[in-house]
Amino acid sequence: MRSRIKAVVFDLDDTLFDCTGSLVGASRLRAAGALVEAGVPMSADDAVRLQQELAEMYGPYFMVFDEIGRRYGLDNGALEAAYRAYNSDEVGEIAPFPDVVPTLRMLRRQGILCLLLTVGHHGRQAAKLKKLGLVPEFDEVRVNDLDRGALLGECLRYFLRKFNLHPAEMLIVGDRLGGEIRSGNELGTATAQMLHGRFRLAEPRDRFETPDYRITRIFQVPTILRLADMGKMPENLHIVAVGGGTGLPIVLTGCKAYSRNLTAVVTVTDSGRCSGRLREGLHMLAPGDARNCLVALSEPGQQERLLNELFQYRFRLGEFQGMSVGNMIIAAMTDMCGSFESGIKSISRLLNIRGKVLPSAVTDCHVCAQLKDGTVLEREANVRSLDKPGIRRVFLRPEDPEAMDETVEEIMAADIVILGPGSLFTSVLPNVLVPRVGEAVRTSRAAKVYVCNVMTQPGQTDGFKASEHYLALEEHLGRGVIDSMLINSAVPDVETIGRYESESAQLVEADPALEGLDVRVVRADLIENIDPNRVLWEKADLLRHHPDKLGDALCRLYADIELYAG
Repeated sequence: MRSRIKAVVFDLDDTLFDCTGSLVGASRLRAAGALVEAGVPMSADDAVRLQQELAEMYGPYFMVFDEIGRRYGLDNGALEAAYRAYNSDEVGEIAPFPDVVPTLRMLRRQGILCLLLTVGHHGRQAAKLKKLGLVPEFDEVRVNDLDRGALLGECLRYFLRKFNLHPAEMLIVGDRLGGEIRSGNELGTATAQMLHGRFRLAEPRDRFETPDYRITRIFQVPTILRLADMGKMPENLHIVAVGGGTGLPIVLTGCKAYSRNLTAVVTVTDSGRCSGRLREGLHMLAPGDARNCLVALSEPGQQERLLNELFQYRFRLGEFQGMSVGNMIIAAMTDMCGSFESGIKSISRLLNIRGKVLPSAVTDCHVCAQLKDGTVLEREANVRSLDKPGIRRVFLRPEDPEAMDETVEEIMAADIVILGPGSLFTSVLPNVLVPRVGEAVRTSRAAKVYVCNVMTQPGQTDGFKASEHYLALEEHLGRGVIDSMLINSAVPDVETIGRYESESAQLVEADPALEGLDVRVVRADLIENIDPNRVLWEKADLLRHHPDKLGDALCRLYADIELYAG
């Protein structure tokens, strides 16, 4: 077990502020002017595009200006002018990421030393610090000059000596695998890579460039420290997420920052669209939810991005129109391996995913619903259909499908079991209706959390308030099983709400009846803004939980610390 972490050393660029977005563009423009003046036969805009193309093609460590000089026969003086222009002390308007100052102050209140080590041209880095106004938030700040400073490892040793720290008592947070992450790992400190900016897709070249943690927000640092104090490192924090649809991969993505021991227990009762066609044609379990989880558990980097695009791609024309490539790959592997569960395991090994994807049932079964007027509907596509009486209860047919021993064992061994978010009656409840899975959830000693949906779902939870979501879960799973219920407290923008209301969906209300429930109710800002670059788990662009906020909130609940309020 590691010693208690007493100090955090932060990098500056793309760790505490958006350097790539706010400064790199301006630096490239200045360098482009110098290149054009030196005789490169193109406009300044074209010279900026050339820099971008080379950086994207060869990676963040590539010597872009040396390559341009080689292509156009520039002498050393011209190259030096381009580098000087790029590294000018001129700094425009910049600001820390919104969670930086609150997080630094929280850490210092807790007695954690906050240290800043920034590497670069001294004048430029000093100008950034002045603009950002961050110096008072640190116990010490060191600017290590890129040309005349000490080696990065020596700077870290200086901090260790000055504050009388053992390497195991220090966490290094930065974006460069070949810089601060390598130096920290070589010294034996804990390391966290900030997945932001131009180094976010860089792949480790060896074990010294493999961080202990990968984070996207500074507010995740206190959670890491608290879990480490509990002895819960990524290797031994066991999280099981139960569900399906769009919600389950969000949970997995958010929890990847804290655990490498993640298990997704997925529903296999989908009967619509691509999954339904494969079930009928090949007599297999529904692959769609497993597909999304395989993508979510893949390692971050360029490989994950390509995997996302491949597995989520749907054919646009012909008899395969609407079919997902990922579903077809799972179908092929199921046929090759002889069973759905063996096929998923084989794909997991091929993709080198972090964690496990397990079906809640290995028996072909369907979710059915009894409506409030007594009508019984069979198959998921009918259960979630619109314009029908409300759902009274759901059940499986057959009612006693077989579960894998491994699925039950993972739930019983978990530290945290998470149910939801996702379609309550067709993605969450079908899993716990599998007898052995439901019994495992009931008897597991894990901390059990239900994540309530942000919006009601037409055809399933029309008009449901938060308490009604929980009561439906309680009716199917049993009273007193869930320890905590996590509810979003943020209100989306008017335009987004209006789009949902036009389709008869409403924001789930945290109603007064929650106070009478046999569960701890916790509210937090859990939603994300619509981002055109984010991964879509379905064809539609849905309002959803923010992976980082949700994963952090779940782990803070487990660690019993205050949730981030930003």
